[in-house]
Amino acid sequence: MAGRSRLAATPAQRADLETLARSDVRGESDRARAMLLTLSGWTSVEVAEAFGVTADAVRHWRQWFCEGGVEALRSTLASGRPAAKGEQALAVAAALLREPVENRPNWTLPRLQAEIERRTGLSISKSRLSILLREKGGSAGAAPGTR
Repeated sequence: MAGRSRLAATPAQRADLETLARSDVRGESDRARAMLLTLSGWTSVEVAEAFGVTADAVRHWRQWFCEGGVEALRSTLASGRPAAKGEQALAVAAALLREPVENRPNWTLPRLQAEIERRTGLSISKSRLSILLREKGGSAGAAPGTR
């Protein structure tokens, strides 16, 4: 049953939605703008098409807003175990990459991956290792801006 939402917001909530709509975090801004469009009379299907998501996603956002206000639309850090495996792999890679260039082999991702597994017993994918080195590579011995 497609229809207009009965979503309502106070003037303070509208102001908070407009502020959040300018967030640098895309998910937050999309959710806030979706609520503003809903308040303007857009249907879930129309909002979904505008943001490239499903109508069910828009309905979930609307429910979050109804239950928790603007704060419920903000991004949160995913809960779960700390990234200990990645930190261990990065520590080994950092030690390897800190060695003087003339005394070390040419480290490729597969070579780093194999050496990390040899030293720690942990396997890490090349793609995850690449991401870790890019995100925290400055502390792993790589010069900024290098690949």
